[in-house]
Amino acid sequence: MAAIYSLYIINKSGGLIFYKDYGSAGRMDTNDSLRVASLWHSMHAISQQLSPTVGCSGIELLEADTFDLHCFQSLTGTKFFVVCEPGTQHMEGLLTVIYELYTDYVLKNPFYEMEMPIRCELFDINLTQAIQKDRVALLGR
Repeated sequence: MAAIYSLYIINKSGGLIFYKDYGSAGRMDTNDSLRVASLWHSMHAISQQLSPTVGCSGIELLEADTFDLHCFQSLTGTKFFVVCEPGTQHMEGLLTVIYELYTDYVLKNPFYEMEMPIRCELFDINLTQAIQKDRVALLGR
């Protein structure tokens, strides 16, 4: 049973630059994943403006009956969010690890152009290892 359904990375303009599906049921096509990313970017931006809390950075966790959505926003405005099983713990740590992989393997890649879709084999390999390691850790708890 997979705890993580999917991972999205959105650039500061709201464009989907990376999407990976980890769930076996309910796979989305490309258009649906673009819509989800766009919708999340808009909801995140609106929540920052409507929040009564000064300095709010937007929605970090969205809990629903069938999934949880955990979000991490970097200082540059790039958003990383994971859709996972309801009640899954420690996703903030996983998002931090994913961000570190992004900075190490994507941003330091001389062939990567900022704000463009991520096509980096080392990022993919290390991301898969991090997700599998997290799944093993979740099963051991």
